[in-house]
Amino acid sequence: MDRRQRLFVGRVAARYPAFDKALGRPVTLDQRINLCRTDQQQASPLPYESRDILALSAFVAHQSRGIAITAGDDPQLKRFVEQGRNLFRQREGQLNLSCANCHDDNFDKHLAGSPITQAQPTGYPLYRLEWQSLASLERRLRSRMTGVRAQAYEYGAPELVALELYLMSRARGMPMETPAVRP
Repeated sequence: MDRRQRLFVGRVAARYPAFDKALGRPVTLDQRINLCRTDQQQASPLPYESRDILALSAFVAHQSRGIAITAGDDPQLKRFVEQGRNLFRQREGQLNLSCANCHDDNFDKHLAGSPITQAQPTGYPLYRLEWQSLASLERRLRSRMTGVRAQAYEYGAPELVALELYLMSRARGMPMETPAVRP
């Protein structure tokens, strides 16, 4: 791999989710890896949250470590970022909470001994001590939905992609820190 190719690969994760022209919608890094596998390699897609897809996405994302996040700056993504923003603010579940209730209104506090952050997903996929494994942002989002007793979206659902896109756009300018470790 020459220097130019390394520079391109080194910036890939910092711009995902990215718009896929053929599909007409954003795709996550995991989805891009699987699209590459099926379209270019004629291989089967790797299951969400499998060790292989997490290892590949962590490897690719690690090449972006220290690179400023640029996700969401493509004008074609504007409506998807807005969809993610709306989902972030939408109350749901039996607890009637939104993501914004914690991450915007209470980001400087603690919940069950853990600090509440401003929801910048700069380290995904990351190792969560709680799960004792590497995990994707989609797994974390699904976990939070279950935590407020809401029906979690399926892996790869457009809503999860929009939420991930919105969160990455909130982190625009921050450096990638994959793979990270969290409680």
